[in-house]
Amino acid sequence: MLELNKKVFGNIMTQEIIGSEPSVIEIKTIFEKELSILVENLESISQENLDNILKQQKICEKHVNTRPGAMALNQSKIEMFNEYNNKYLEKINQFLEKH
Repeated sequence: MLELNKKVFGNIMTQEIIGSEPSVIEIKTIFEKELSILVENLESISQENLDNILKQQKICEKHVNTRPGAMALNQSKIEMFNEYNNKYLEKINQFLEKH
C-alpha cells in the first residue's frame, strides 16, 4: 500500500503528487517554493546530515515512482516531482562537493 501522507519533497506529500488536488499549475508553484526553502536550508546542514538527506530523497523518489500499475495517475505531476527532486539532489551534491 502506498503511504499517501508521506512527505516526499519538503512539505509536499505523496497524495498531492498522485492525487487530483492540487492542480498541476498549483503544484508547480508549491514545488518552486519548497525547492527554494530546501536549498536555502542546505547552508546550515552538516556533511553527515547532507548524506542522510540525499539517501532519504532517493528513497522518496522510489516511493513516488513505484506505485500500483492499475492506478490512473497524473503523470505530469509525477514528472514534475522528478524534475524538482533532481534539482534538489544536484544542489545537495554540490554542497557535498564543497565540504
